[in-house]
Amino acid sequence: MSNLLEIPEVVGLQSRADVIRIPPELDVPLTRRVRHLVDTAEFRRLVHISQLGLVSLVFPAAHHTRFEHSLGVYRMMLHYLQRLAHVPAFAEVIETQDAELMIVAALLHDLGHWPFCHPIEDMRLSGVPQHELFANSFLLEGEVADCLRDDWGINPRDVVSFLSEKARSNKLKLMQSVISGPIDVDKLDYLQRDSLHAGVPYGRNFDQQRLIASLCVSQAGDKLALTNKGRTAAEMMVFARYVMFSEVYWHHAVRSATAMLQRAFFMLRPQLELDSLFRLTERPMVEAMRDAAGNGPACDLLNGLFGPTRRLYKRLFEYSFFDHPELFHLIARRPYDWLVDLSDQFATTLSRHLGRRVAPHEILIDAPPVKLEVQFNIDVLDLKSGKYRALGDVSPMVETLAKRQFDDYVKKVRIFVHPRLQDSIAHDTTIESLFVDTVRGMFPETG
Repeated sequence: MSNLLEIPEVVGLQSRADVIRIPPELDVPLTRRVRHLVDTAEFRRLVHISQLGLVSLVFPAAHHTRFEHSLGVYRMMLHYLQRLAHVPAFAEVIETQDAELMIVAALLHDLGHWPFCHPIEDMRLSGVPQHELFANSFLLEGEVADCLRDDWGINPRDVVSFLSEKARSNKLKLMQSVISGPIDVDKLDYLQRDSLHAGVPYGRNFDQQRLIASLCVSQAGDKLALTNKGRTAAEMMVFARYVMFSEVYWHHAVRSATAMLQRAFFMLRPQLELDSLFRLTERPMVEAMRDAAGNGPACDLLNGLFGPTRRLYKRLFEYSFFDHPELFHLIARRPYDWLVDLSDQFATTLSRHLGRRVAPHEILIDAPPVKLEVQFNIDVLDLKSGKYRALGDVSPMVETLAKRQFDDYVKKVRIFVHPRLQDSIAHDTTIESLFVDTVRGMFPETG
């Protein structure tokens, strides 16, 4: 038995002497050194940054925070370590200081998140940092850095490296797979937590306890794996993730709101000082953007999202990988400024067709971003034979939903229009052909 079980925070799972309660009725152990980190200004900032941002415009109870999620991921890490302490291939190579690095990384993994971080990152605009790298200033100086050095004996640069750099050794790869991989502590928390707060069952319909109980290490010793006892739980987790993306994260109204925010940010970016903007919490960041917008077109977009009356753009057309493969591939994963050019050209075409001006920002095109989701690629150990096989090789469902390109199954190309345009174009059957011609005009060779 490993001394990983003697780490104070792991002990706290059982003793429950000093805990904080988070939904759904979960006790999170708070040792003195964890409390010091949680009470820092850098970590408390996460109290005022929502986990799902614009999703609450569609699922009104989804107001949970990055703070709550971070505590949930930290708690999940303790349960992983508690289980993996009994797996020789893990416990024999992971020392106490390694496990403590994993614990603080789990707690601090979202420290660099700013409000509406993922939609803004997805645009891949110059000058916009990755949130993992943006966290460096919070980690390398100030209270968090002092706590890491004084309470944990951890060099803050080691946390930065662990969270943002690609591991070279098998041991570090194994450690990183616990926090960023197919069955990492982050996914196990956010699927269930997002589902709970959104008021939907999809992300909770997998056996979390069974999955944790079946954790083991891959044959190469460089990533997490599962025993065959956890196969069904893993299949259900894959399906839970698929449905959460298709029904919540990429719900058409959520994506309308996302497209509105992205276009407003794109227009305002030259006026914004991003480093200071991203250090703000949610409400001050919204106000800073609204101040920058003045009475310009971005003002209309931001008012529809954050003003007294919700006014989301309406879905005009939708193209999936299956129903319209040609159009999907022409538009999906293009650079954001290309999508803006396409929407501008379509607005011009629409203006001529309707005989009145359609402003460029009144047409929004939402498409799967350049960055792809993590694929569910995990090995399963058959306890009787001692052989490892890829989960996709033994599960037809996982073969379909995970080994093929996940993004193509859950993300669609959508064209949204300002509500004022809806009535005048809703029954015009020629509009879609105008759009298709505009798209093909961007690719002369396909014309």
